[in-house]
Amino acid sequence: MIALIGAGPLGIEMAVALKRGGIPYVHFEAGQVGATMAWWTPGTRWFSSNERIAIAGVPLVTPMQEKATREEYLAYLRGIVELFALDVQTYRKVLAIEKRSGGFRLRVRHALIESAPEQTVDVEKVILVTGGTASPNLLGVPGEELPHVSHYFQDPHAYFGQSVLIVGGRNSAVEAALRCYRVGAKVHFSYRGEDVDARDIKYWLYPEFSGLVKAGKIIGHFQTRVENIAPDTVTLAPATGEGPRTHLAIDMVLAMTGYQADLSLAQSLGVALQGPQAAPVFNPDTMETTVPGLYIAGTAIAGTQRRYKVFLENCHTHVDKILAHLTGHIAPATPAAPEILERPES
Repeated sequence: MIALIGAGPLGIEMAVALKRGGIPYVHFEAGQVGATMAWWTPGTRWFSSNERIAIAGVPLVTPMQEKATREEYLAYLRGIVELFALDVQTYRKVLAIEKRSGGFRLRVRHALIESAPEQTVDVEKVILVTGGTASPNLLGVPGEELPHVSHYFQDPHAYFGQSVLIVGGRNSAVEAALRCYRVGAKVHFSYRGEDVDARDIKYWLYPEFSGLVKAGKIIGHFQTRVENIAPDTVTLAPATGEGPRTHLAIDMVLAMTGYQADLSLAQSLGVALQGPQAAPVFNPDTMETTVPGLYIAGTAIAGTQRRYKVFLENCHTHVDKILAHLTGHIAPATPAAPEILERPES
Protein backbone atom coordinates (compact mmCIF):
# COMPACT_ATOMS: atom_id res chain seq x y z
CA MET A 1 0.00 0.00 0.00
CA ILE A 2 1.20 3.51 -0.88
CA ALA A 3 0.13 6.81 0.71
CA LEU A 4 -0.24 9.65 -1.78
CA ILE A 5 -0.38 13.07 -0.13
CA GLY A 6 -1.68 16.05 -2.10
CA ALA A 7 -4.44 16.35 -4.72
CA GLY A 8 -3.32 19.21 -6.89
CA PRO A 9 -2.92 18.53 -10.63
CA LEU A 10 0.20 16.38 -10.27
CA GLY A 11 -1.19 14.51 -7.26
CA ILE A 12 -4.23 13.61 -9.34
CA GLU A 13 -2.03 12.61 -12.28
CA MET A 14 -0.02 10.39 -9.91
CA ALA A 15 -3.23 8.80 -8.61
CA VAL A 16 -4.34 7.96 -12.16
CA ALA A 17 -0.95 6.36 -12.88
CA LEU A 18 -1.10 4.25 -9.71
CA LYS A 19 -4.64 3.12 -10.49
CA ARG A 20 -3.76 2.28 -14.08
CA GLY A 21 -0.77 0.31 -12.81
CA GLY A 22 -2.90 -1.66 -10.36
CA ILE A 23 -0.89 -0.39 -7.39
CA PRO A 24 -2.93 -0.11 -4.15
CA TYR A 25 -2.83 3.35 -2.61
CA VAL A 26 -4.66 5.70 -0.27
CA HIS A 27 -4.93 9.38 -1.21
CA PHE A 28 -5.13 12.27 1.28
CA GLU A 29 -5.65 15.99 0.62
CA ALA A 30 -5.81 18.58 3.42
CA GLY A 31 -8.18 20.79 1.43
CA GLN A 32 -10.31 20.31 -1.64
CA VAL A 33 -9.06 18.97 -4.96
CA GLY A 34 -6.91 21.72 -6.54
CA ALA A 35 -6.86 23.62 -3.23
CA THR A 36 -4.20 26.16 -4.26
CA MET A 37 -6.21 27.26 -7.30
CA ALA A 38 -9.31 27.56 -5.16
CA TRP A 39 -7.87 30.73 -3.58
CA TRP A 40 -6.88 32.27 -6.92
CA THR A 41 -8.96 35.28 -7.92
CA PRO A 42 -12.02 34.34 -10.03
CA GLY A 43 -11.16 34.47 -13.73
CA THR A 44 -7.39 34.17 -13.27
CA ARG A 45 -5.80 32.56 -16.31
CA TRP A 46 -2.88 30.16 -16.25
CA PHE A 47 0.43 31.36 -17.65
CA SER A 48 0.98 27.94 -19.25
CA SER A 49 -0.79 26.82 -22.41
CA ASN A 50 -3.46 24.16 -22.09
CA GLU A 51 -1.47 21.26 -23.53
CA ARG A 52 1.29 21.82 -20.95
CA ILE A 53 -1.02 21.60 -17.95
CA ALA A 54 -3.22 18.78 -19.22
CA ILE A 55 -2.79 15.62 -17.12
CA ALA A 56 -3.29 11.86 -17.39
CA GLY A 57 -3.59 11.99 -21.18
CA VAL A 58 -6.90 13.87 -21.01
CA PRO A 59 -7.01 16.92 -23.32
CA LEU A 60 -7.78 20.28 -21.69
CA VAL A 61 -10.17 22.07 -24.05
CA THR A 62 -11.42 25.61 -23.44
CA PRO A 63 -14.36 27.18 -25.33
CA MET A 64 -12.36 29.93 -27.08
CA GLN A 65 -9.03 28.05 -27.33
CA GLU A 66 -7.53 30.40 -24.73
CA LYS A 67 -5.40 29.63 -21.68
CA ALA A 68 -7.55 27.98 -19.03
CA THR A 69 -9.09 30.04 -16.26
CA ARG A 70 -9.14 29.02 -12.64
CA GLU A 71 -12.77 27.91 -13.00
CA GLU A 72 -12.16 25.92 -16.18
CA TYR A 73 -9.19 24.12 -14.69
CA LEU A 74 -10.93 23.24 -11.43
CA ALA A 75 -13.81 21.80 -13.47
CA TYR A 76 -11.24 19.84 -15.49
CA LEU A 77 -9.72 18.38 -12.31
CA ARG A 78 -13.14 17.41 -10.95
CA GLY A 79 -13.91 15.74 -14.27
CA ILE A 80 -10.72 13.66 -14.15
CA VAL A 81 -11.43 12.54 -10.58
CA GLU A 82 -14.86 11.37 -11.71
CA LEU A 83 -13.67 9.92 -15.03
CA PHE A 84 -11.15 7.64 -13.33
CA ALA A 85 -13.29 7.10 -10.21
CA LEU A 86 -10.44 8.27 -7.97
CA ASP A 87 -10.94 7.98 -4.22
CA VAL A 88 -9.47 11.24 -2.91
CA GLN A 89 -10.00 11.68 0.82
CA THR A 90 -10.36 15.47 0.88
CA TYR A 91 -10.13 17.59 4.03
CA ARG A 92 -7.92 14.95 5.59
CA LYS A 93 -4.69 16.38 6.96
CA VAL A 94 -1.64 14.18 7.50
CA LEU A 95 -0.45 15.36 10.91
CA ALA A 96 2.70 13.25 11.09
CA ILE A 97 4.56 10.41 9.40
CA GLU A 98 6.63 7.94 11.40
CA LYS A 99 9.23 5.64 9.85
CA ARG A 100 8.66 2.07 10.95
CA SER A 101 10.05 -1.33 10.10
CA GLY A 102 8.80 -2.19 6.63
CA GLY A 103 7.23 1.18 5.94
CA PHE A 104 5.56 4.22 7.47
CA ARG A 105 2.74 5.06 9.88
CA LEU A 106 0.59 8.13 9.15
CA ARG A 107 -1.53 10.06 11.62
CA VAL A 108 -4.48 11.61 9.81
CA ARG A 109 -7.33 13.83 11.01
CA HIS A 110 -10.18 15.85 9.52
CA ALA A 111 -8.61 19.16 8.54
CA LEU A 112 -11.58 21.31 9.57
CA ILE A 113 -12.54 19.62 12.84
CA GLU A 114 -9.79 19.68 15.44
CA SER A 115 -11.83 17.54 17.82
CA ALA A 116 -12.21 14.77 15.24
CA PRO A 117 -10.50 11.49 16.14
CA GLU A 118 -7.18 10.70 14.53
CA GLN A 119 -6.82 7.85 12.05
CA THR A 120 -3.69 5.71 11.90
CA VAL A 121 -2.67 4.33 8.51
CA ASP A 122 0.24 1.96 7.88
CA VAL A 123 1.76 1.94 4.39
CA GLU A 124 4.90 0.65 2.71
CA LYS A 125 5.77 3.83 0.79
CA VAL A 126 4.79 7.52 0.71
CA ILE A 127 4.61 9.99 -2.18
CA LEU A 128 4.56 13.70 -1.25
CA VAL A 129 2.97 15.97 -3.85
CA THR A 130 2.29 18.94 -1.59
CA GLY A 131 3.27 21.86 -3.82
CA GLY A 132 5.30 24.94 -3.03
CA THR A 133 2.75 27.51 -1.83
CA ALA A 134 1.44 26.34 1.53
CA SER A 135 1.67 29.66 3.39
CA PRO A 136 2.45 33.31 2.58
CA ASN A 137 5.78 35.06 2.96
CA LEU A 138 5.12 37.54 5.74
CA LEU A 139 6.29 41.14 5.73
CA GLY A 140 7.24 40.93 9.40
CA VAL A 141 6.03 44.44 10.24
CA PRO A 142 3.75 45.82 12.97
CA GLY A 143 0.10 45.71 11.95
CA GLU A 144 0.39 42.86 9.49
CA GLU A 145 -2.11 40.86 11.56
CA LEU A 146 -4.86 43.51 11.24
CA PRO A 147 -8.09 42.38 9.56
CA HIS A 148 -7.79 44.75 6.60
CA VAL A 149 -4.47 43.14 5.59
CA SER A 150 -4.47 40.03 3.39
CA HIS A 151 -1.92 37.85 1.61
CA TYR A 152 -4.61 36.35 -0.62
CA PHE A 153 -6.33 38.28 -3.40
CA GLN A 154 -9.75 36.81 -3.95
CA ASP A 155 -12.79 38.76 -5.17
CA PRO A 156 -11.83 42.18 -6.65
CA HIS A 157 -15.32 43.48 -5.86
CA ALA A 158 -14.32 43.75 -2.19
CA TYR A 159 -11.98 46.64 -3.10
CA PHE A 160 -14.51 48.82 -4.95
CA GLY A 161 -14.22 52.43 -3.76
CA GLN A 162 -11.35 51.63 -1.39
CA SER A 163 -7.82 53.00 -1.17
CA VAL A 164 -5.69 49.86 -1.56
CA LEU A 165 -1.97 49.33 -1.14
CA ILE A 166 -0.54 46.43 -3.16
CA VAL A 167 2.81 45.19 -1.85
CA GLY A 168 5.05 43.14 -4.13
CA GLY A 169 6.58 43.38 -7.57
CA ARG A 170 5.86 40.25 -9.50
CA ASN A 171 3.01 38.66 -11.34
CA SER A 172 0.45 38.31 -8.55
CA ALA A 173 1.01 41.89 -7.35
CA VAL A 174 0.64 43.38 -10.82
CA GLU A 175 -2.49 41.37 -11.55
CA ALA A 176 -4.02 42.42 -8.23
CA ALA A 177 -3.21 46.08 -8.93
CA LEU A 178 -4.86 45.95 -12.35
CA ARG A 179 -7.97 44.16 -11.19
CA CYS A 180 -8.43 46.47 -8.22
CA TYR A 181 -8.03 49.47 -10.52
CA ARG A 182 -10.60 48.07 -12.95
CA VAL A 183 -13.25 47.72 -10.23
CA GLY A 184 -12.84 51.32 -9.06
CA ALA A 185 -10.25 51.18 -6.29
CA LYS A 186 -7.61 53.85 -5.74
CA VAL A 187 -4.47 51.75 -6.10
CA HIS A 188 -1.07 52.38 -4.53
CA PHE A 189 1.78 50.00 -5.39
CA SER A 190 4.85 49.49 -3.20
CA TYR A 191 7.90 47.57 -4.45
CA ARG A 192 11.51 47.41 -3.29
CA GLY A 193 12.87 47.54 -6.84
CA GLU A 194 13.26 50.46 -9.20
CA ASP A 195 10.52 49.03 -11.41
CA VAL A 196 8.81 45.71 -12.05
CA ASP A 197 10.60 43.37 -14.44
CA ALA A 198 8.60 42.48 -17.53
CA ARG A 199 10.01 38.92 -17.30
CA ASP A 200 8.06 38.46 -14.06
CA ILE A 201 4.72 39.53 -15.49
CA LYS A 202 2.21 37.79 -17.74
CA TYR A 203 2.87 39.33 -21.11
CA TRP A 204 -0.74 40.44 -21.56
CA LEU A 205 -0.70 42.39 -18.27
CA TYR A 206 2.63 44.24 -18.32
CA PRO A 207 1.86 46.90 -20.99
CA GLU A 208 -1.37 47.96 -19.29
CA PHE A 209 0.21 48.09 -15.84
CA SER A 210 3.22 50.05 -17.06
CA GLY A 211 0.99 52.53 -18.85
CA LEU A 212 -1.25 53.11 -15.85
CA VAL A 213 1.72 53.70 -13.57
CA LYS A 214 3.24 56.20 -16.02
CA ALA A 215 -0.11 57.98 -16.23
CA GLY A 216 -0.37 58.14 -12.44
CA LYS A 217 -3.59 56.14 -12.39
CA ILE A 218 -1.86 53.44 -10.37
CA ILE A 219 0.36 55.28 -7.91
CA GLY A 220 3.78 53.67 -7.84
CA HIS A 221 5.99 53.80 -4.73
CA PHE A 222 9.13 52.13 -6.01
CA GLN A 223 12.26 51.46 -3.96
CA THR A 224 10.13 51.42 -0.81
CA ARG A 225 9.26 48.90 1.89
CA VAL A 226 6.38 48.73 4.32
CA GLU A 227 7.53 49.80 7.79
CA ASN A 228 4.25 49.90 9.71
CA ILE A 229 0.56 49.23 9.12
CA ALA A 230 -2.06 51.05 11.19
CA PRO A 231 -5.87 50.82 10.94
CA ASP A 232 -6.05 53.73 8.48
CA THR A 233 -2.47 54.45 7.39
CA VAL A 234 0.60 52.68 6.07
CA THR A 235 4.12 53.98 6.55
CA LEU A 236 6.59 53.37 3.74
CA ALA A 237 10.35 53.66 4.24
CA PRO A 238 13.17 53.63 1.67
CA ALA A 239 13.94 50.07 0.59
CA THR A 240 17.59 50.50 1.56
CA GLY A 241 19.20 52.95 3.91
CA GLU A 242 17.57 55.81 5.71
CA GLY A 243 15.41 58.60 4.34
CA PRO A 244 12.03 60.32 4.64
CA ARG A 245 8.95 58.23 5.38
CA THR A 246 5.75 58.32 3.36
CA HIS A 247 2.45 58.06 5.23
CA LEU A 248 -0.43 56.86 3.08
CA ALA A 249 -4.14 56.93 3.93
CA ILE A 250 -5.03 53.31 3.15
CA ASP A 251 -8.24 51.33 3.67
CA MET A 252 -6.94 47.88 2.73
CA VAL A 253 -3.57 46.19 2.16
CA LEU A 254 -2.81 43.29 -0.18
CA ALA A 255 0.63 41.84 0.53
CA MET A 256 1.33 39.82 -2.61
CA THR A 257 4.79 38.75 -1.51
CA GLY A 258 4.79 35.11 -2.56
CA TYR A 259 4.35 31.85 -0.69
CA GLN A 260 6.40 29.21 1.09
CA ALA A 261 6.52 25.46 0.69
CA ASP A 262 5.68 23.24 3.66
CA LEU A 263 8.17 20.40 3.73
CA SER A 264 7.78 19.66 7.43
CA LEU A 265 6.64 16.07 6.81
CA ALA A 266 9.73 15.28 4.74
CA GLN A 267 11.99 17.10 7.18
CA SER A 268 10.53 15.24 10.17
CA LEU A 269 11.58 11.97 8.54
CA GLY A 270 15.16 13.17 8.09
CA VAL A 271 15.12 14.50 4.52
CA ALA A 272 17.72 17.25 4.28
CA LEU A 273 16.72 20.64 2.86
CA GLN A 274 19.42 22.42 0.92
CA GLY A 275 20.15 25.86 -0.55
CA PRO A 276 18.39 29.20 -0.10
CA GLN A 277 15.12 27.68 -1.31
CA ALA A 278 15.26 24.89 1.30
CA ALA A 279 14.75 22.30 -1.42
CA PRO A 280 14.60 18.61 -0.45
CA VAL A 281 17.39 16.23 -1.45
CA PHE A 282 16.17 13.48 -3.80
CA ASN A 283 17.31 11.22 -6.63
CA PRO A 284 16.33 12.95 -9.90
CA ASP A 285 16.12 9.60 -11.70
CA THR A 286 13.59 8.05 -9.32
CA MET A 287 12.26 11.01 -7.25
CA GLU A 288 13.05 9.00 -4.10
CA THR A 289 14.39 11.08 -1.23
CA THR A 290 17.26 10.14 1.03
CA VAL A 291 14.69 8.24 3.11
CA PRO A 292 14.06 4.91 1.35
CA GLY A 293 10.43 4.55 0.31
CA LEU A 294 9.68 8.29 0.54
CA TYR A 295 9.20 10.01 -2.81
CA ILE A 296 8.60 13.66 -3.68
CA ALA A 297 7.09 15.10 -6.85
CA GLY A 298 5.78 18.31 -8.34
CA THR A 299 6.80 21.83 -7.44
CA ALA A 300 7.63 20.71 -3.88
CA ILE A 301 10.98 19.46 -5.24
CA ALA A 302 12.14 23.09 -5.55
CA GLY A 303 11.22 24.15 -2.02
CA THR A 304 10.24 27.82 -1.75
CA GLN A 305 10.92 29.38 -5.13
CA ARG A 306 11.66 33.08 -5.59
CA ARG A 307 12.04 33.17 -9.35
CA TYR A 308 10.03 30.21 -10.54
CA LYS A 309 11.69 27.54 -12.66
CA VAL A 310 9.69 24.48 -11.60
CA PHE A 311 6.05 24.41 -12.72
CA LEU A 312 3.37 21.84 -13.36
CA GLU A 313 4.35 21.84 -17.05
CA ASN A 314 7.85 20.50 -16.37
CA CYS A 315 6.86 18.08 -13.58
CA HIS A 316 4.83 15.51 -15.51
CA THR A 317 7.91 13.29 -15.88
CA HIS A 318 8.00 12.84 -12.10
CA VAL A 319 4.97 10.55 -12.38
CA ASP A 320 6.69 8.27 -14.90
CA LYS A 321 9.89 8.12 -12.84
CA ILE A 322 8.10 7.18 -9.62
CA LEU A 323 5.90 4.60 -11.34
CA ALA A 324 8.92 3.04 -13.02
CA HIS A 325 10.80 2.79 -9.73
CA LEU A 326 7.80 1.28 -7.95
CA THR A 327 7.32 -1.36 -10.64
CA GLY A 328 10.97 -2.02 -11.39
CA HIS A 329 10.69 -0.79 -14.96
CA ILE A 330 12.78 1.81 -16.78
CA ALA A 331 11.25 5.26 -16.95
CA PRO A 332 10.70 6.62 -20.46
CA ALA A 333 13.22 9.17 -21.65
CA THR A 334 12.35 12.73 -20.75
CA PRO A 335 11.19 14.43 -23.96
CA ALA A 336 12.90 17.58 -25.14
CA ALA A 337 10.88 20.64 -24.17
CA PRO A 338 10.97 24.28 -25.23
CA GLU A 339 13.06 26.48 -22.96
CA ILE A 340 11.12 27.74 -19.96
CA LEU A 341 12.32 31.08 -18.70
CA GLU A 342 12.26 32.11 -15.09
CA ARG A 343 8.87 33.56 -14.30
CA PRO A 344 6.38 33.82 -11.44
CA GLU A 345 3.59 31.49 -10.49
CA SER A 346 0.69 30.92 -12.91
